[in-house]
Amino acid sequence: MARVQSLRTQFLLRLAVPLALFVVLDAMASYYIALHYANAAYDRWLLDSARSLAQEVKAQHGKLTFELPPSALEIFQWDEVDQTFFKIESPHRGFLAGDHRIPPPPDLASVREQPLYFDSAIRGQRVRVVSMLTAPKDSSEEVLVQVAETVRKRRSMMTDILLAELVPQLLLVCIAGSYIWLGINRGLRPLNTLAREIAQRSPRDLTPIPDTRVPQEVLTLTRTINDLLARLSTAMAAQQRFIANAAHQLRTPLAGLKVQAERALRETDLASMRPALAQIRNGADRASRLSTQLLALARSETALGGSHPASRVDLHAVARDTCMDWAPKALQRNMDLSFEGSPRPVLVQGDETLLREALNNLLDNAIRYGRDNGQIVVRVAASPKPTLVVEDDGPGIPESEADRIFERFYRPPGSPGDGCGLGLAIVKEIAEQHGARVRLSRSELGGARIEILF
Repeated sequence: MARVQSLRTQFLLRLAVPLALFVVLDAMASYYIALHYANAAYDRWLLDSARSLAQEVKAQHGKLTFELPPSALEIFQWDEVDQTFFKIESPHRGFLAGDHRIPPPPDLASVREQPLYFDSAIRGQRVRVVSMLTAPKDSSEEVLVQVAETVRKRRSMMTDILLAELVPQLLLVCIAGSYIWLGINRGLRPLNTLAREIAQRSPRDLTPIPDTRVPQEVLTLTRTINDLLARLSTAMAAQQRFIANAAHQLRTPLAGLKVQAERALRETDLASMRPALAQIRNGADRASRLSTQLLALARSETALGGSHPASRVDLHAVARDTCMDWAPKALQRNMDLSFEGSPRPVLVQGDETLLREALNNLLDNAIRYGRDNGQIVVRVAASPKPTLVVEDDGPGIPESEADRIFERFYRPPGSPGDGCGLGLAIVKEIAEQHGARVRLSRSELGGARIEILF
């Protein structure tokens, strides 16, 4: 099972990672800025020192000399922090004075244009070196002057600059991080409050969740939950009504069975028992039909929302096969059951068992309430939209009852037969499960016309 990451962790990661990246980039930028200004400050001193040494190179009688008194050399090299080295040499005469260990410039040609700075090492110590070419007065010969200095002062200056820049920034990051943490906790507080309130509720409490003091984003969540609670409340109320109506409907045939059974028990001969036994059989048939209808209604409410996905169903084939199954029943009442199909398959998305159940109920009603020697027509059309039509020449349904005829357990006053008022309710439920609608009208045959339009 995949680990579920909390919103707090996601927010912190999405805010802390860019903030940490910003700190790292800023630290790198600060380092190079500090290095630039430290080098710029001390490179000028190196260049001034190299120029001072270059002034002491003389040309006498065609010979280059460098004479610097020991006291002046001591002053030149004196430094409490760093060590200073120098070297003076001529490309033609070679080494003139200074320290042999100073490395030559990496590109002597570029030194002719301007002084060249580069980093190197002497005795394992990092040094900064400046190289310049000069031509003494009265001489056409070039002299290379180099001055090197260890980098302790530069590092100290860089450290001071970095601390001056990074310490306030780190403090600012800590303050921003604390504010982000508090802000995330405060922002998630309505969700935590909502979770606690829902967790403390009774399973039977479906009243709306208060949403007076919640942010706009949480308000959307609470309204969605309240909408779900309202639908659950409606569904539970409908379920309770369904159970109450079912219990009431089952009580009638069961009470009749009990009365007829007691009547049969009082009789002593079989001939006297027969009427009671016939009533018991009729009552058992009615109870069986009612239980079958109840199961069909329950199945229609959950079938397409369960684990069985809808598939492509040929409505023409389903209607044709169902009509063939009901033909013997229609013949018992001398009814003409005809089927008018489509030349091509009429495909709909749905459940074949439920569609067959819907048509079973429509045909059962047509045969049950139609007149003897009557006519029933089942029609399937593909255009303009898939449609299933069942019409008969029976008494029909009054327009005043058209709105209530699809309610569960409702039967128009004075209806003949022993129906339980669930057939059309099942048809409507199955149609809604398939995204279809049911339309009731007067048939050209004189009875009822019921259409299911997909």
